[in-house]
Amino acid sequence: MTSLLGGAIVWAWERAKRRRAVNRRAAFFGVRPGQTCLVVLGNKWNAPGTATYRDVWAAMEVALLAGELGCRIEMETGTYRGGNGDRTEFCVGGPTGGANLRTGGHLAAHLPGVVMHPYDAEHPDSVAIEVDGEKYPYDKGNEEYVLVAKFTPEESDRPVFLVAGQTSTTNLAAIHLLRRDHEEIAGGLASLERFCLVVRVSGISTYAFHRAEVVRDVTGAAFEA
Repeated sequence: MTSLLGGAIVWAWERAKRRRAVNRRAAFFGVRPGQTCLVVLGNKWNAPGTATYRDVWAAMEVALLAGELGCRIEMETGTYRGGNGDRTEFCVGGPTGGANLRTGGHLAAHLPGVVMHPYDAEHPDSVAIEVDGEKYPYDKGNEEYVLVAKFTPEESDRPVFLVAGQTSTTNLAAIHLLRRDHEEIAGGLASLERFCLVVRVSGISTYAFHRAEVVRDVTGAAFEA
């Protein structure tokens, strides 16, 4: 009896521990088990109607995350119009070249302090992310950046989780980082309800999307005009 009771207590403790871990992850990403998540995927910037394989991979990472949390997913393209309602939205892809028009709309409506410079091969600020007076330049294949933000539109019941990178590699890197280190990242945030982070992806030619780190919390500046 003592052994059985001890085993039951350990089982119950482990189960509660796993449940707490799931709840912490769900709170960070803004989802509820059993709900539907909306994944909005952009186009390849120079090929409307198609997506890069890394953005598709990023969407698969989101789908895996949703499945781990007991959620269903629905897919839309960056031309989707309308609110996310009671669905947590994962909007993946930067607005450069009209690749993800919805990202551009989210930035304009909710993150007025962020500037994502357009592509211009002759300009040093091409594709740079700018916030709070600091620019995060695009150094192709070496060091690139991605903006990660979470906010809830006034007309919606669930949040939007925005991943707006300079390239599809950075989009994938950010989601990979967030899935892996969400607890550590959450511990440094003032609020899980609304935040904006700049993530750096380095050594891309050697490590692809695996070397990513949060370099700055720009929440205050990003959400203010």
